[in-house]
Amino acid sequence: MKELRDLYDKDSNKTSLTYYKGDKIPDGYYPMVVMIAIENSKGEFLMQKRVPSKGGDWGVTGGHPKSGETPDEGIITEVKEELGIDISNNEIILFDSGCDLVDCYRMYYTKLDLDINKLNIQKDELTEVRWFSMEELEDMVNKKILNENQMAFFIKCKKFLRGE
Repeated sequence: MKELRDLYDKDSNKTSLTYYKGDKIPDGYYPMVVMIAIENSKGEFLMQKRVPSKGGDWGVTGGHPKSGETPDEGIITEVKEELGIDISNNEIILFDSGCDLVDCYRMYYTKLDLDINKLNIQKDELTEVRWFSMEELEDMVNKKILNENQMAFFIKCKKFLRGE
């Protein structure tokens, strides 16, 4: 069954329009993308590797809120679906948002120590999850294992946390 999602305007305001995943989106409207940086007490970030049929690349936890969900609710849903954990009682900080005329987006941060061996990852979406230091992430970008946009997400998060 296709997922129904809400559409937003260029100012990230939810409209009354919806679309199904995979459908053409009308000009001037944008889907919402939510993503979260999960950092442990060692300063490492959680990354997930997608299944080969979904590109097989490393990325942050996130996705598209379902129709009727706010972006804040959507990130909680995505973490629960992909990692099998409930972060609704965690402090979740919005550190960036906007609309780049491709997607509207909300970037979140939470601090959480997890035993990744005990996660119930979504097997049809992910093959593995791992903690990475900023240096390891930079090395992955240099080796073309990680997209530069993913690294920019973490850099933006770290700057926000430092108050820059």
